[in-house]
Amino acid sequence: MSHVSELIESDILAYLDQHENKDLLRFLTCGSVDDGKSTLIGRLLFDSKLIFEDHLASLHMDNERQGNAGEALDLALLVDGLASEREQGITIDVAYRYFSTDKRKFIIADCPGHEQYTRNMATGASTCNLAVVMIDARKGVLTQSRRHSFIVSLLGLKHIVVAINKMDLVDYSEEVFNKIRAEYQELAVQLGLKDVYYVPISALNGDNVVNRSESMTWYHGETLMNILEQVELREDQNVTDFRFPVQYVNRPNLDFRGYCGTVASGVVHKGDTLAVLPSGMSSRVKGIHTYEGEIELAWPGDAVTITLEDEVDISRGDLLVHAGQEPAMGERFAAHLVWMNEKALVPGREYGIKIGTKVTNCFVNEVLEEVDINTLERNKKIAGGLELNAIGLCDLQLTEPVVMENYQSQPGTGAFILIDRLTNVTVAAGMVERALGGSGDLPKRQYTEAERNLNRFIRENYPEWACKSV
Repeated sequence: MSHVSELIESDILAYLDQHENKDLLRFLTCGSVDDGKSTLIGRLLFDSKLIFEDHLASLHMDNERQGNAGEALDLALLVDGLASEREQGITIDVAYRYFSTDKRKFIIADCPGHEQYTRNMATGASTCNLAVVMIDARKGVLTQSRRHSFIVSLLGLKHIVVAINKMDLVDYSEEVFNKIRAEYQELAVQLGLKDVYYVPISALNGDNVVNRSESMTWYHGETLMNILEQVELREDQNVTDFRFPVQYVNRPNLDFRGYCGTVASGVVHKGDTLAVLPSGMSSRVKGIHTYEGEIELAWPGDAVTITLEDEVDISRGDLLVHAGQEPAMGERFAAHLVWMNEKALVPGREYGIKIGTKVTNCFVNEVLEEVDINTLERNKKIAGGLELNAIGLCDLQLTEPVVMENYQSQPGTGAFILIDRLTNVTVAAGMVERALGGSGDLPKRQYTEAERNLNRFIRENYPEWACKSV
């Protein structure tokens, strides 16, 4: 299971090439306080033999001074690096860890469980493909479990692993596992979560984390590591609708003008006709350039420089799309906000907004509804603003038109942040839901038969696009 290969000794270049072409899974651990999130990550690294000897020796010394696992090795110390985290035995800030197995590369975001750090959890989840929701087998589904699950659904994560931890403290009871699974499944249906896995584990003892548990012979599913290695990511990315937010105009000499950025979705080929938003001008792709050289096509997640055949006025904040497939533009939309600032949202106040690479200003007209995380009910027409860690659907009015796309279908262009114009502090993360101001709902793309055939052809004949680090 650990990342060991005979190629390291026989052919290091072949090994490096093999490692480079593995696909990447970004996942987070979330849940309530003391559910064992950090311990789980430590167990994954420890049992996969992915901890260097000097780091392991340091862990043993730290465990003698600050360990919270009794006589056992406190693997949470591998992730909780802040002094205050080790003193209290909690996670405060999002911690990232990187590791690899023979099948896949991983980036883990260990998110805090306390309600006051919900904003940290939302930040960690924003770039992930999968969420591991930790649940203490003794306590079942708690309020914070529901809160994090709602944020996961709001951010559009398509894969959920419910890790029911501390099974050793309930005598590895199948009945307890089934009860919690049924309770969470009701929540999953309510939130619209479809691809959900349930695994009974003991992060402290390593049961069903990397190796199968001898104490839970009644469980016939996959271990947590097997699920992480095998979950299918290929269908998650949109390879049909090309979106390229321009981040920088590269002009090294008189003969070259390129537009730099990262492909948010879709595939672009040399020779494609692109439209520039918001101007509406169009031109054909002359070349697609990378650090390694010129390429014929670019996939989602590729950082490239695109050159065009015509001299078109394009600057940072513009969006390149395929001509004839332009998304809607407007100045007013409804969006979910996760408020991240100690100072409450003030309706009517002007904030800065960064959506894609576009930076402009906006006003929050009103809070249309606030979500009660305890019951998942939506309270309509809130008179005031949003407090720290609150989540609400808000009416936003921008000072100039921008591309408006539903976050669930286009996360690359449907996400934004709000910025305090006085302090330049990020005060909220937002996800566009629908257009307002007479525009109605954002139009849904009607794919032609040719586009559906192209999408199917790409998935069947170019599986390597799923290996991109997106």
